[in-house]
Amino acid sequence: MQIRKPWLTAPLAAGLSAGLLVGCGTSDGSDAGQNAGTGKGIVMGMSDEIKAIDPASGYDPGSWLLFNNVFQSLMAFPKGSSEPEPEAARSCALDKGSTVYRCTLRDGLTFSNGNELTSKDVKHSFERILKINDPAGPAVMLSTIKSIETPDDKQVVFHLTVPDATFPSKIASGAGSIVDHREYPADKLRTGNKAIGSGPYRLDSYEKDQAVFAVNANYRGTAEVQNTGMTLKLFHGDQKALGDALKKGSIDLAYRGLDAKELAETEAAALDGKHPVQPIEGSSAEVHHLVFNMKDPVAGNVAVRRAVAHLVDRDALVHDVYRSTATPLYSIIPAGITGHNTAFFNRYGGSPQPDKAKKVLRAAGIKDKVKLTLWATPTRYGPATVDEFKALAAQLNSSGLFTADVKSVQQEQYEKDIAAGKYGVYVKGWIPDYPDPENFTQPFFGKGNVLSNNYENAEITGKILPATAAAAGRGATADDFDRLQNVVAEDVPIIPLWQGKQYAVARDGITGLEWTLDSSTVFRFWEISKN
Repeated sequence: MQIRKPWLTAPLAAGLSAGLLVGCGTSDGSDAGQNAGTGKGIVMGMSDEIKAIDPASGYDPGSWLLFNNVFQSLMAFPKGSSEPEPEAARSCALDKGSTVYRCTLRDGLTFSNGNELTSKDVKHSFERILKINDPAGPAVMLSTIKSIETPDDKQVVFHLTVPDATFPSKIASGAGSIVDHREYPADKLRTGNKAIGSGPYRLDSYEKDQAVFAVNANYRGTAEVQNTGMTLKLFHGDQKALGDALKKGSIDLAYRGLDAKELAETEAAALDGKHPVQPIEGSSAEVHHLVFNMKDPVAGNVAVRRAVAHLVDRDALVHDVYRSTATPLYSIIPAGITGHNTAFFNRYGGSPQPDKAKKVLRAAGIKDKVKLTLWATPTRYGPATVDEFKALAAQLNSSGLFTADVKSVQQEQYEKDIAAGKYGVYVKGWIPDYPDPENFTQPFFGKGNVLSNNYENAEITGKILPATAAAAGRGATADDFDRLQNVVAEDVPIIPLWQGKQYAVARDGITGLEWTLDSSTVFRFWEISKN
């Protein structure tokens, strides 16, 4: 998912033999979670927006945070795991060469409004996402669905156009949110500020600056709720206001919004015992890439791209700009994800090498300084993005081989200009939709890719990606993904820069945040408690 969300690491449970169940629930299909919650209510702050409360539209971090807590999906990622397990389903299985996916629903499922949840709702939920095909929605994730059958109220059968071993992970994401067919039109988005789901929480109210979530007493699933509700304060990108609210105690915790400087200062103050707040660090697969337009007269020259790759100092970026809240990234598949390698380190080294950059340029007949403009947008990919690109430009210029500058435009214009091919070099951030190497590769290559950089490679799109999508055992894809990453390092359509860490900052008495910060990118309200 781009960080319009973005959102999102290990072999998947999808890697099972034909007909074998991908996890299972209890014998009667009725799990924990049937309670009114325990402990106290919690107030949380976030700088991200919630761009949609209808799952057919939202495809951003704030919206998926709401979806993951208000709606159920057939499968879900348990805390600390990258393998999806049944949630609204009692069991699911891939069979017939990974082109048929069967699920059986749990007993007693109801929506927060009291309506029964059946296979009809599941079919309706997926078909409306595909039919509406909202540009800001997750329909692209469900493109392998050919048809859906519902033999009875409990059975759902997905027929896929091609083998898709990652399908269980896709439907465990926000794209798999199940809605009430009586409440959500089949051919258009739901209007208003209400959401009807069957997840651990119900949305009691939603306004511009605040969303209030209460524990859903009708919930039947695996979550055990550790609080009596969550009030989410929205700060609309104002990192300072978010930090001030945390310090003053008007919120109990902050997620997605404090900048690197404030995180570092908060951590230091906590260690010194000077502040009643503490950063909680978790794993993340969020990445930043430098993207090259292959049709640009300058950036389209492979020698220019390779010279840039020789000059990028990732260690300086993560230390000076991000205060070590990120780590250097040397390939398009981040650490912690199946198949990760260090292709760019192996090809271009881990520190600037101006002599090699010069040699590459001169061999291509380029003797003058290369003029480049690095394009950025100020908030969409994080508040430090422009500073990051200014540091990159300085690195290029210090080599004596480039004359680089930085320009920044607001998000809406930025995306339009990229689509129109107006930029030669620009930033793209990505948060995975699900923790599988496919989600860091398939969306980036071929026609209609999210990078819009006109890069196509027949080996990647014609051989590697189809082969990895069909591999039931995800560990068996490692060699193919290794090859893919090496091809990208050779062609340099993008340069990976860094892999983020995930943070929340909480006041004293807040516990459980360590179970909300993992590579699945699912922020689990129900794991957080307040003493």
